[in-house]
Parts: sequence; structure tokens; C-alpha cells
Amino acid sequence: MVKISDIEIGEFPLLLAPMEDVSDPPFRAVCKQNGADLMYTEFISSEGLIRHAEKSVQKLDIYDYERPIGIQIFGDKIESMREAASIAEEANPEIIDINYGCPVKKVACKGAGAGILLDLPKMQEMTAEIVKRVNKPVTVKTRLGWDDSTIKIKEVAHRLQDVGIQALSIHGRTRKQMYKGEADWAPIAEVKNDPGIHIPIFGNGDIDSPEKALEYRNKYGVDGIMIGRAAIGYPWIFNEIKHFMKTGEQLALPTLEERVKVAIQHLNFSLEWKGDRQGIFEMRRHYTNYFRGIPNFKPVRTTLVESESPEEVKETLLSIPELFAEVSV
Repeated sequence: MVKISDIEIGEFPLLLAPMEDVSDPPFRAVCKQNGADLMYTEFISSEGLIRHAEKSVQKLDIYDYERPIGIQIFGDKIESMREAASIAEEANPEIIDINYGCPVKKVACKGAGAGILLDLPKMQEMTAEIVKRVNKPVTVKTRLGWDDSTIKIKEVAHRLQDVGIQALSIHGRTRKQMYKGEADWAPIAEVKNDPGIHIPIFGNGDIDSPEKALEYRNKYGVDGIMIGRAAIGYPWIFNEIKHFMKTGEQLALPTLEERVKVAIQHLNFSLEWKGDRQGIFEMRRHYTNYFRGIPNFKPVRTTLVESESPEEVKETLLSIPELFAEVSV
């Protein structure tokens, strides 16, 4: 059984990655229903939290059905991160997570996210201060390095473990790679197999099928896998991986009716969380992914994204199985 501090998360846990503008409560709800063991919020700006910015504060919303859950924060100022960690702890998650991996320019080039990989002493100091500040277990998500010449992930793991983090998730790319190329899990395995590392090590990057999840578990020996983009519009991936690892057999793919059912569940959670107008708007980015692979779907998608009432959206969704009855999915 893998534990983060005293929190049991399964024998080989599958984690939902924190993704900006994706990993909100409605999305997390359908991922939890479909087998995610541990989930994280979207990353939250420390500066936004300490200034009580509405968008940042709203990201602290968590619900009992999501547990265990971690709130992820990011920033480049140690004192702001200390204060933000305290604010996040008041929302009562199981875990406080620190983002040392975001590669986007507006974050990394200001010294936050993956930018801190260029200043390991500051990374260690910031982490130590957060661990001391909160009573919840602290975890970290990071990347291999800033670029190929700065891959020091074993040193990073030791530094962070030494100051008290309870688990480490590693994306198998550098900041320079962004999300391009193939994720390299060999350095992740080196961290996991280091006899001086005693905390759980989770691998992240390119896991998009049950076969690949099993292959990477066996090849690299990680304690669990964090899944991000492959879960967007396809929350079934968590249970599919679990079933394949247990039985060696594939679960049947979701039918059109099942896709519609979960899309409507997602929509309902969105409406409940954000209200009709914003809930409808924020769901629009998900329809292409829920119905990926269906030929000639564009006119239906257009109707979905132009509809302005929950009733219209649900009516269109419910029409999909009949409209595409001849389609094999």
C-alpha cells in the first residue's frame, strides 16, 4: 500500500495531474467516479491567494467526494508561498502540493514553476519553509530539469526529501521541451531506485493507454502514475488501466451512450459549481474530447458551443447516440 504520510492511496495509485483550466471540481468529479485515486487542484497563484483574488480563491473549492485531494500552489517568493500554503491548508485538503514544473513562459521565466529548477538552493529553502508552515503533508511536482544540460533530478529529490516532502511526482521532460517529444522516464527510474530515496515517486508523461501504463510500471518501478492530458474527455482511462493491470484484459470502450452520460454528469457538476452561464461556457472546451473520433461531429459541436441554456445543451447531447447510431466507437 502506497502512503503519503499516513494517507493510503492504493497499491499502485493513479493520480490526476493538476492542469490549468481543466482540473476543476466538475472534471475531478468524473475522474474520481472513474477510478482516480488521488487528485490535485489546478495550480493556484500564491500572489493571487494572499491578495484574495476571486479566481485564485475559487480554486480552493474542494468537496468530500474528491478525497483524498491535494491543493497545488505556485510562486517565486518564499514568503508569499508560506502564506499561500497556510491559506490552502485552511481549505482542509489532505495534501499541500508545490508546483515546480509548469513550463509556460509567464510562470517559469519569472522563477516560479519549472523556473526554480535553475536555483536549487532557493527551491530547497522555499520547500523547507512551506513544510514548517503547515501541518498537512507536502508533496512536489517537478520536471527533469530546465534543459538537457541541467538535469539534476536525483539531487532535487534528495534536497526535497531532506526538508520533509512526503512524495514527488516527476514529469519526464525538461522545461525546454514543454510538451513536445517523448517523455524520458529513465531519470525517474534512477530516482526511484536510489537507495537513499524513501518517499513515493510517481511518474508522469505520455501515459495514454492501459498497455503503456503496465509497461512503464514494470520497466521503471515507480510507485504510481500521474495522468494528465489522456484523461481530458476520457476519464475512463483510470478504471481501464486498473482493470488491465489486474486481469490483463481490456475493458470494453465506452459506448456513445456512456460518453453522453458522463458528459452530462460533467455538465451538471459544472452548472452546480459555476452557475448556468459560466458552467455552460466552461464545459465548451470539453466536448471535442468527449466525442473524439466521431466523423462529421463538427456541426453537433457547433450546436453545443453555441447553445446558451442547460436544456438545449442536454437535448443536443442526448441526440448524439441516435445521430451517430452507425458509428463504431
